[in-house]
Amino acid sequence: MTHVSPARKQSEKALYGGTGSRRITVRDIAAAKERAEKWPMLTAYDAMTASVLDQAGIPVLLVGDSMGNCHLGYESTVPVTMDEMTLLSAAVVRGTRRALVIGDLPFGSYQEGPVQALRNATRLVKEAGVGAVKLEGGERSAHQIELLVQSGIPVMAHIGLTPQSVNAYGGYPVQGRGEEAAQQLLRDAKAVQDAGAFAVVLELVPAELAAEVTRSLHIATVGIGAGPDCDAQVLVWTDMAGMTDGRVPRFVKQYAQLRQGLGDAARAFAEDVVGGSYPAEEHSFH
Repeated sequence: MTHVSPARKQSEKALYGGTGSRRITVRDIAAAKERAEKWPMLTAYDAMTASVLDQAGIPVLLVGDSMGNCHLGYESTVPVTMDEMTLLSAAVVRGTRRALVIGDLPFGSYQEGPVQALRNATRLVKEAGVGAVKLEGGERSAHQIELLVQSGIPVMAHIGLTPQSVNAYGGYPVQGRGEEAAQQLLRDAKAVQDAGAFAVVLELVPAELAAEVTRSLHIATVGIGAGPDCDAQVLVWTDMAGMTDGRVPRFVKQYAQLRQGLGDAARAFAEDVVGGSYPAEEHSFH
């Protein structure tokens, strides 16, 4: 019998850099929390981009309602529909082999109560093939989370700044500042954990508070503008890769400048066409 060292076993199980080829599951997320392993998450909205990120080893891909801003041309996430979410989630699932794909429940698809949430989450699971869903809200969404989990649908919660509430916030302010707000965020975190969520996104939360939440929960925390101590970090892929036009949030680090590169390629193509150098002989058939 071949002996496999404990270190190698740990390496094989790693969410990022692991050697396994099967789909990541929520059980893997729980195991990573126990190992104190940090892991990355990115958004994806189409099969081709999802394939690139999957092959890069990103273990969790979120089909976020952020598609409204950066993919569908809306001013916020609020207009995103279940039809749009289902269509694009299915594309991301088809473009991946290993990543756990999580589909967002868009605004208006779960606020009526648990039964509405179950109906729409079931659609994402059955029609799109996602491995989990995400919804916004802490204590106010606990009953929805509880029914989904009881029905066999894994749930990632989302607290702190919840973008679907942009009209109520009047913008995108940092959440959890001040003792009362901090205590409410802690209550929200405990509520989604008690309801059965396997992870919780903390968005625009002071770093010290996010660290306290992470220490107090046995489920994974996923930070976005929440400091370095969360179990995982997520970014919108178009922000991360430099595709977003104009200013990006302070918490974003850009790892490439794809918008400039794509623009340069388009201009080079156009100049070749106008100048008559494309298509050349090697691009032609006889």
